[in-house]
Amino acid sequence: MILRNISKVFFIALLVTGFSACNIETIEDPNNPSVGAITSNASLSEIQNLVTGIEGGMRLNMGQYFDGVGVIGRDFYRFSTSDPRFTSDLLGKGAAVLDNNTFYTTNPYSSRFRAIKNANILLEAVDNSSALTTDQVRNATKGFANTIKAYQLLLVWVQQYDNGIRIDVSDPNNLGPFIGVGSPKDALRAIAMILDEGYSQLTSGGSEFPFSLTSGFAGFDTPATFAQVNRALLARVQVYNGNWDDAVAALGNSFFDLNGDLTTGAYHIFSTGGGDLLNPQWYPLNATGESRVAHPSFVTDADPGDSRLSKVTKRDNTEFQDGLESDYDFTVYATNGSPIPIIRNEELILIYAEAKIQKGDATALDEAVTALNVIRNAAGVGNYSGGVNQSELIDEMLKQRRYSLYGEGHRWVDMRRYNLLGSLPIDRPDDDVWVRFPVPANEN
Repeated sequence: MILRNISKVFFIALLVTGFSACNIETIEDPNNPSVGAITSNASLSEIQNLVTGIEGGMRLNMGQYFDGVGVIGRDFYRFSTSDPRFTSDLLGKGAAVLDNNTFYTTNPYSSRFRAIKNANILLEAVDNSSALTTDQVRNATKGFANTIKAYQLLLVWVQQYDNGIRIDVSDPNNLGPFIGVGSPKDALRAIAMILDEGYSQLTSGGSEFPFSLTSGFAGFDTPATFAQVNRALLARVQVYNGNWDDAVAALGNSFFDLNGDLTTGAYHIFSTGGGDLLNPQWYPLNATGESRVAHPSFVTDADPGDSRLSKVTKRDNTEFQDGLESDYDFTVYATNGSPIPIIRNEELILIYAEAKIQKGDATALDEAVTALNVIRNAAGVGNYSGGVNQSELIDEMLKQRRYSLYGEGHRWVDMRRYNLLGSLPIDRPDDDVWVRFPVPANEN
């Protein structure tokens, strides 16, 4: 499936809508297949449209997701003269708190569950479609759906954390409970189980999918290769959950490669084609009024010569808003059609380093340093020469994650899971660093 077909993403809107897991409604459209028709006996073209809609729909409101976690995690500032909540609510200015009924909470949450709903529709359609004629093609399709479903749930978990998340939302009239309330690792275990189910299905899914994927999954567009993406996502889940041996095991069945291209991976794709979406994290250089600028500490904390500083660009003029300022634009993405990573090899190498550090024995620590040196040398800062005890290597690993994964939604999660949110910079005397987003109002 070539890039232009992602413009069919809005097929998803013909299937489901809603603003939370509790409020997902179907839409019957006289010019397009209904949900009932698809789940009762979907044709191959309907399966294809649904898959393309799922893949495209994963991108909806991703800009608000990245802005939310990126601003709270002090990766960057999002300046907007039309909406001060980016610099008040998200940064906890004065008495400001996160709102449970506004765009930065409800929109990403809604969009993730829309994608999950469509994955559930696909799962239901598989068993009832006469067009899918073998167990292999049915397993392959289910494996794709479960992998995407788990990935979307993981993004919900990032924002909701110990609020818990709904895992079972297949029946909108009988939603499952919130899992992980006060114990976020319970939700991660549930997500890992969905990934494991998907992996088992993919590995018994034959040699081809009965549908095509966009170029965002180039190199991972068969059941066997897509299973590597599944295991990569599981490795992320397992390090979030502190399951170090399981993380390394997952890497062994992923596309992890210490000597490989750091950019190899799966991506959300964007384009300027009619009906498609633009990369929501791109702004032109020196934009004013509406801009995204680097947190000053990203530059001041960097090692000399770090090539990853190319992810920010010196502005012609300092940008100011609400008592905040920056001399650098956020330029992780070169154009409004640049892809955004879902997961890539650079992250997997850092996951490997982290898991080895946490193992803690001398051999594992040496292996961690080797992995960190791959990242450091790719960035032009040379081999690591600091202390090699576990605590010192954790600090180094977190620094490398900060610069390698800058602006990709990881910094806030990393600091939270290492109980280091208190070390993030406070830019104004009464600012706060939030631990979680609130449960959306209509989930209450």
